[in-house]
Amino acid sequence: MSLREDDGFRAEPALVDEGAPSGSTSPPQAAVTTALRTPALIAAAPAEASPKPRRTRKLVLATLLLAALGGGAYKAHDWWTVGRFFVSTDDAYVQADISVLAAKVPGYLAAVPVVNGQLMRKGDVIARLDDGDYRLAAQAAHDKLATQQAAIARIARQVEAAQAQMLQASAQIDANKADAVRAAADYARQQQLEKVDFVAKARIEQARADRDRTEAAVKGAEASLVAMRANVEVLRAQGKEAEGLAAELRTAEARAERDLDFTTIRAPFDGVIGNKAVEAGAYVSPGSRVAALVPLESVRIDANFKETQVERMRPGQRVHIAVDAYPNRDIVGEVESLSPASGSVFSLLPPDNATGNFTKIVQRLPVRVHVPADVAREGILRPGLSVTVRVDTREGSEAAGDDRVRTASRR
Repeated sequence: MSLREDDGFRAEPALVDEGAPSGSTSPPQAAVTTALRTPALIAAAPAEASPKPRRTRKLVLATLLLAALGGGAYKAHDWWTVGRFFVSTDDAYVQADISVLAAKVPGYLAAVPVVNGQLMRKGDVIARLDDGDYRLAAQAAHDKLATQQAAIARIARQVEAAQAQMLQASAQIDANKADAVRAAADYARQQQLEKVDFVAKARIEQARADRDRTEAAVKGAEASLVAMRANVEVLRAQGKEAEGLAAELRTAEARAERDLDFTTIRAPFDGVIGNKAVEAGAYVSPGSRVAALVPLESVRIDANFKETQVERMRPGQRVHIAVDAYPNRDIVGEVESLSPASGSVFSLLPPDNATGNFTKIVQRLPVRVHVPADVAREGILRPGLSVTVRVDTREGSEAAGDDRVRTASRR
């Protein structure tokens, strides 16, 4: 039986006969030497061929197998209890209601005291226009209104004077009526005296004339009173007309004051300046962009989920937000609302599937995710940043202690 090094034996060199020529070996002596050493090698073989390496390899393999089975079981349990309730998408971005500030009135910019990235509070000045012409227009409108108000006051005094004349005419009517009554009585007496030939004919004619004159005076006074009343109505109509013109002038004055106010462009809300487009000295017309104001404290996430993912999605469910710019931070928000239509419906050219060949494409539904106020106030979320969102679709978003979202699963 041959002994190999693979069986745990070492090859021993053959003994060389010192008396033999160099390069030759005495066959009898080599055989004797081999025979003498063989029992010793056989006796030493069990000690050197130890089974420990083979047993160690089996133990390592078994450990790795158990670890793989345990990890798989843990992953399966985690998916069954937590993972299957999550839907995620990386088609999501930070958004905000950005306001593009523009000029309302034309003019030359006198100053633009802001720079990109500057934090602004509501009411802070962003730009000023040269307001000289607008101040003059406002003063002219104010002066016109003052003149019209003086005219209204004059007409009011005229109405009062006309009403006093009406009272005077009414009193004159009463006096004329009294004269007419006296003249009629005198004429009646003269007629009685004429029957007995006790009065001259001239006296009777005088009495008749007095009666007719007084009656005419009464009618004249009454006509004058009617005219005065009409004059009062005319004056009152003029007063209403003057009031209407004054209202128009007040509107013109308010417009002039408003245009004057528009020469100062102010921040409509708290935010950060971006995309500044003009500098002092530039001419701007109505609608010309000056800068953009970004409200970082009211940012949100707009996530576009596939239509196959929104079956169990409801407003109020918990959302885990992973921002690409901050990969080690887990932000927890909630579903605010689901869009009433898919994104393709609101596109400039919505698809018309009733014409041509049809190829079904999975649509995406925009979902708005609310960002916690304390996170938004930090100002780290900037509109346009890419994010990955995972929505916990369990009812009421009650995670029951399983709020963990692992970095590996998020990726």
